Amino acid sequence: MQFLQILSRKPGSLEVLFQIPFCQKQFPYTCLSTSACVYSKKKKGNSYEQVDQEKYKNLVRSVTSYKNRAQTPETILEEDNLLYGPPVKHTPPVKAGTKTPKNWVPLINPSKRILPASSDSNVPMKIGLQRTKMPSVTRILQQTLSPQQVFYLERWKQKMIEELGKEGFEEYTKNLFLQGELFHSALESIFLSEETAARDQGRDDVVAGYLSSVEHVLEDISEVKALESGVHHETLQYLGLVDCVAKYRDRLCVIDWKTSEKPKPFLQNTYDNPLQVAAYIGAINHDANYDFQVRCGLIVVAYKDGSPAHPHFMDPDLCSHYWNKWLLRLEEYMDKN
Repeated sequence: MQFLQILSRKPGSLEVLFQIPFCQKQFPYTCLSTSACVYSKKKKGNSYEQVDQEKYKNLVRSVTSYKNRAQTPETILEEDNLLYGPPVKHTPPVKAGTKTPKNWVPLINPSKRILPASSDSNVPMKIGLQRTKMPSVTRILQQTLSPQQVFYLERWKQKMIEELGKEGFEEYTKNLFLQGELFHSALESIFLSEETAARDQGRDDVVAGYLSSVEHVLEDISEVKALESGVHHETLQYLGLVDCVAKYRDRLCVIDWKTSEKPKPFLQNTYDNPLQVAAYIGAINHDANYDFQVRCGLIVVAYKDGSPAHPHFMDPDLCSHYWNKWLLRLEEYMDKN
């Protein structure tokens, strides 16, 4: 009789667990199981043999020596040199898409002669807008809108037409335009009048909320030099109508009054208005009708519900930034026409 031995592998020895009788009659098939296995150890290569021994010997000596004394910028630099090598000078990449105007004209006119103040300088200037073939600032900006601006403007228009209907939308835009005109007229009356009667009179009409909205801004405005006055740039050949030129907190500014139903707490919320202000500043500085130059701007967003208006002040650097953007839009318009 034969026996089937089932073996179990243990460290260092093999042990028979149990034996069972085996014969052909009882089991028509043969089954053999072993657990003996042979392990062979291959000699692995030493990875440290490929290391720059001299370099890391100096590194270890450097690092361990610093543990006994305070680190200094010089020791840190020496340690970094051992680890990474000497520093490589890196030039930051130039931003893509930055353009410069081809026909650049300075915002401030270096050749303009500033005349002494006249006796009637307290009377704001109001020069009629010249009806010439020169394009207006508003027209130039409207015809050079980006595809994204056109998309959002058209989407807003379609949404309003769905809510109000075509005739209702036309009436809505007409009322907005009328309210803007009345608001500007009321402000002009306030600036020209030495009394507060004009301001009180406006509280009962459709612009009462707008006037209440800008009341805190009016307290910071003084020395009004121009109101609803036409300007034109003699070199670049464009024109426009400036709302107001006055001092805001003792800094002479081109002031643009805007009305809005939604809050616009940041300058970026005013879209192309900063370019418009920069264009007017440049036009005044290159217009012989004006015996002064302007370096700052102010956009005041007034609200119909009387909420405090948001004044957005533009310092000379910001005005120069938007002046360059305006020159690019002007070039684009000239290329199209």
